[in-house]
This record gives sequence, structure tokens and C-alpha cells, in this order.
Amino acid sequence: MNTPAFPVAPDTLGLERGTVLAPRFDEQGLIAAIATDARRGEVLMLAWMDAEALDLTLRTGQAHYFSRSRGKLWRKGETSGQVQSVEEVRVDCDQDAVWLKVVPGGDGGACHVGFRSCFYRVVEGGALAERP
Repeated sequence: MNTPAFPVAPDTLGLERGTVLAPRFDEQGLIAAIATDARRGEVLMLAWMDAEALDLTLRTGQAHYFSRSRGKLWRKGETSGQVQSVEEVRVDCDQDAVWLKVVPGGDGGACHVGFRSCFYRVVEGGALAERP
């Protein structure tokens, strides 16, 4: 697939207050993507998107991400069944982060370790404790 080209904002005002989606990918060509449960508001995961993943997510309504460890595009749930149907996409003020409000499929989980959320541990006294 051809890598889609997103426009570049003409200036700061256009970036911060304009109506053009002009995501600011980092030097590796990635943008942070936070997925939350659209119904419960719970943070499910933080992942990364390249231009192709963002484009596919916007076009298909299914969350796509870029795996930094595997160096490739993936559709959430393609092997686990834990698909994420996207209800809303937001960008932050300077368009360098994406927020996906999703409806989780499968067993409702998001974490590859088996938890509903990737944020299943808390820091207590400098150590980690599971709090699913």
C-alpha cells in the first residue's frame, strides 16, 4: 500500500485551531495513539501509529497500529479477536497525539498479557502491584 500523505499545517494557528487534519509524526514517522473504551471511559492502551495506520483507521473504522518491536502495521484483534471499533478520533492541540474512543470486541480486553487494560499495575512504594 502507498503511504498516505497528510497535509502540513500552514502555521501554528492552522495547526492548533484549524480544520485540517495535519498530524505531526515524530522523526521515526510515528504518532502516539491512546485508546479508551467509548462506553466506560477507561484507558485501554497506548500504541503508535504511522501514516498508513492512521489512514486505515480513519477509512475502515477499525483501529490499526504500528508495532515498533515488529516494525510493521497491525490491525488490533487480527489474531486475538480483540478488535477495536472506532467511534471517535481526536487529536491533541498540536496534533502530535491521537485519542481513539473505541468499542472493544472479543473478550473486551486490550492487553496482550490478557488484561482488559494495558495499565493493570500501580506503583506503590517504588514497586509494581497488579490492580486489574
